Amino acid sequence: MRDFPHSFETERLTIRCPLPGDGAELNVAIVESWDELGQWLPFATGTKPTVEESEANVRRAYLKFLDREDLRLSLFLKGTNTMVGSSGLHRIDWKVPRFEIGYWVQTRFARQGYITEAVAGVTDFAFNVLGAKRVEIRCDAENVRSAAVPRRLGFVHEGTLRNESRHHLTGQLRDTMIFAKV
Repeated sequence: MRDFPHSFETERLTIRCPLPGDGAELNVAIVESWDELGQWLPFATGTKPTVEESEANVRRAYLKFLDREDLRLSLFLKGTNTMVGSSGLHRIDWKVPRFEIGYWVQTRFARQGYITEAVAGVTDFAFNVLGAKRVEIRCDAENVRSAAVPRRLGFVHEGTLRNESRHHLTGQLRDTMIFAKV
């Protein structure tokens, strides 16, 4: 079991593991952003979560973080309890170590550079604190805004997996772009 900090800061953000009690703020962020998130993320389809469901979700994520199974990270405006979005290190292979960064932003904070700032911080955390040898970002080839983040941060577009999965809403085959830093 690796020991490492559960939070760190960037210029405008506090980035930390989810904690019990974060459910209400997570719920606000998800519900406000439901339509935008649902275009790309399967968790944001169907019925919007209740505050209680969001709190249960946070607590499950906290346990996975403590177990080092999945490192979800909540993004807060520095010095506040205002959630900007979420990121994290997923699909972890500790033997390499290798991580995949995921991210989403609350609608009212979109297009303000918060996700690029957060992903830069998470990437630095992965390499300099966790000893990563590889960090990936994967996204739907049609998600132009998501693909712009790794490009801005100097990730290499290693390839596109054609017909890799089905879109969660349309069922149509979709391509997945893979960006990486080593």
